[in-house]
Amino acid sequence: MTETAPLRARAEIDLAALRANVRTLRALAPGAAFMAVVKADAYGHGMVPCARAAVQAGATWVGTATPEEALALRAAGIKGRLMCWLWTPGGPWREGVEADLDMSVSGLWALREVSAAARSVGRTARVQLKADTGLGRNGCMPDDWPELVSQARQAEAEGLVRVTGIWSHFACADEPGHPSIAAQLALFREMVAAAEERGIRPEVRHIANSPGTLTLPETHFDLVRPGIAMYGISPSPEVGTSQEFGLRPVMTLSASLALVKHAPGGHGVSYGHHYVTPGDTTLGLVPVGYGDGIPRHASGTGPVLVGGKWRTVAGRIAMDQFVVDLGGDEPAVGSEAVLFGPGDRGEPTAEDWAQAAGTIAYEIVTRIGSRVPRVHVNERPDE
Repeated sequence: MTETAPLRARAEIDLAALRANVRTLRALAPGAAFMAVVKADAYGHGMVPCARAAVQAGATWVGTATPEEALALRAAGIKGRLMCWLWTPGGPWREGVEADLDMSVSGLWALREVSAAARSVGRTARVQLKADTGLGRNGCMPDDWPELVSQARQAEAEGLVRVTGIWSHFACADEPGHPSIAAQLALFREMVAAAEERGIRPEVRHIANSPGTLTLPETHFDLVRPGIAMYGISPSPEVGTSQEFGLRPVMTLSASLALVKHAPGGHGVSYGHHYVTPGDTTLGLVPVGYGDGIPRHASGTGPVLVGGKWRTVAGRIAMDQFVVDLGGDEPAVGSEAVLFGPGDRGEPTAEDWAQAAGTIAYEIVTRIGSRVPRVHVNERPDE
């Protein structure tokens, strides 16, 4: 969406900030290609506009989790290198081959399915072999690696696949000095070397996520894959703040007050009456709730800027709405309530909501639901 008419709620997405973040991150890894990770609807920011903005700012690859996301990007006209990594048996391999996706393979079953798809369409599939270097999620275990590499080489010899990359993912890169970082990096080097000794010639080797890109230059290899940092959010307060890294949060979430009313002292607020007004006051109704992705865990703690002042969620966050105690102030109905943004106007940030809900800022922005329109601003490149 691009209209600016009053809305119940809106998530304003500043694409100029996103482009600036991409440029900042690229400068940290000048010798590496840049993959803009736009999985999960670009962490809640809108996949297609964010992919376009990232490419405008110099991203040479785009990355998604699911093949459906990647195919949707192709359908929207996103060209160039496009990688997806979360495949399940029976997935749309044929469509992936036809769309020239780079498809991740973590086991023999996936290699067999993508090879069969390539044979059926008469085209060579681009695949990337994922190594489990210690995260313990997706990826091929070191003991199984020689067989996967051998079978991939055989598929290459038959013209069915081209191994374009070898990659892995960190478990604790957002925890500075964690011993697993060095251990994973060493194992990744070993597994890459083992594949290359068997004749694999990858175009790109990559392991650096957002914290790796920001703080671990030795992990940059041929390509970096920033995700959350591209949207101006630090991967971890322990690593550094967004401001310290020169990143600007891209999403501002706001809503229009639906009601302002007087309430006496002793008045219960929301389900369970976990909040009771301490005295005569005014209450403001914010028309978003956990049905819009506002975390119920932030009941009683979530911060909101109304009338230039920080307010706190009063009582439980409901499915569609929550209340703030305005302390006697009387903003007009329709006044803006800012849940989070860059912080320029004194508003809370996504990190503030993460602290309030006992989670991470990744979840705060990604969980904002489809009932909240994304209003993309600054769509034209600014250089």
